[in-house]
Amino acid sequence: MKWLTGLIILIIVLFIAASADFFLGRYIHEKKSRRCSYPIRHGRMQIFTNGPNLFSNYFDDLYNAQTSIHVLFYIVKNDHFCQHFFEVLIDQANKGLKVRLLLDWFGSREVSKKLIKKARSAGVEVIFCHRPRFPFLFYSIQQRNHRKVTIIDGKIGYVGGFNVGKEYIDLDPVLSPWRDYHLRIEGDGIADLQREFLLDWEQATGDNYLKDKSLFPSLEKGPIAYRFFPTQGVDAEGEILKLLDQAEKSIFIGTPYFIPPETLVDGLEQAVQRGVAVTILVPDKSDHPIVKEASLHYLRKVLAAGGKVYQYEAGFFHAKIILIDGRICDIGTANFDYRSFKLNYEINCFIYDQAFIQKTERIIQIDINRSTQLFLEEMDDPPISIRVKEWAGMLLKSFL
Repeated sequence: MKWLTGLIILIIVLFIAASADFFLGRYIHEKKSRRCSYPIRHGRMQIFTNGPNLFSNYFDDLYNAQTSIHVLFYIVKNDHFCQHFFEVLIDQANKGLKVRLLLDWFGSREVSKKLIKKARSAGVEVIFCHRPRFPFLFYSIQQRNHRKVTIIDGKIGYVGGFNVGKEYIDLDPVLSPWRDYHLRIEGDGIADLQREFLLDWEQATGDNYLKDKSLFPSLEKGPIAYRFFPTQGVDAEGEILKLLDQAEKSIFIGTPYFIPPETLVDGLEQAVQRGVAVTILVPDKSDHPIVKEASLHYLRKVLAAGGKVYQYEAGFFHAKIILIDGRICDIGTANFDYRSFKLNYEINCFIYDQAFIQKTERIIQIDINRSTQLFLEEMDDPPISIRVKEWAGMLLKSFL
């Protein structure tokens, strides 16, 4: 039995060490993290809700680039679609364009080394960010750059929920069709998006290109008012809570993972008590184990307070959107979960244009029509297998 006692002691020691690493690492990160809130800008904007349509436009823009292509993705897989993505970047680098590709170390770990070598040989600068590092190894492993951003010639920007892989263009037999929201933006705010990319690039490489004027061309304004809100696992929770507290009529939240901090659950409950109509849209299918079950606790709270919950049935719903009173629309990379609020680097776009918001509301209604409404009495007594997963999900909620 000595070995069992030794094993238990070892597990306890490792747990204490990991906990100390995580919480101290987070504390120091909060003290040192960069806060930034950009002003309202004006530009032109399109929303894409399916991968084939998005990437058709996206690759056209890449091929029409004249000077520079800056790309940041959380996930790039290792399949034929990803190979095509790399070939486009390689072709443009061969033409003399400055091409920089920043990938999250964890999310893009499957990318072929051979493909990366080929891209670098062609002149594409490929860098992995957020690698594990000392002294807070466990905490740094949990941090991810979850942003999906592209800036072309300093004039065209893309941001939203799509990554690069076959599932995102509806070629995965389990998760297809993939439903997501992604923005194509032109206008003076692209300089803000460019700045955020270059700051991420500097953090990963030490190279500072913020004074390179060629990357910041003169930009025209457009009719749509919007602003970017970047976060580094800090401040997102408070900013979203402000939105919830401002709501007078309605709150709509669409997210693939609904595992919010308690402050935001309280904010939703208080909104319902004020007479605000709260609606949550989540997927029926799940692309990660126990994430769906982990959300049940929070969805029950919303239902018990008097909110509505819908489960998307027509494929996998991966969009990240918050809509307040039909006057503020938040679309970006952040999920409504612990990881996005307290760990990940994210970037969201707050949109204030009524015509664009009305168009988005019509898209939301289509997605609700493809969903099934959930009721509290249906969720109160799940099978034991679901309860075990829910318990495990609640235990691990900070890391899902």
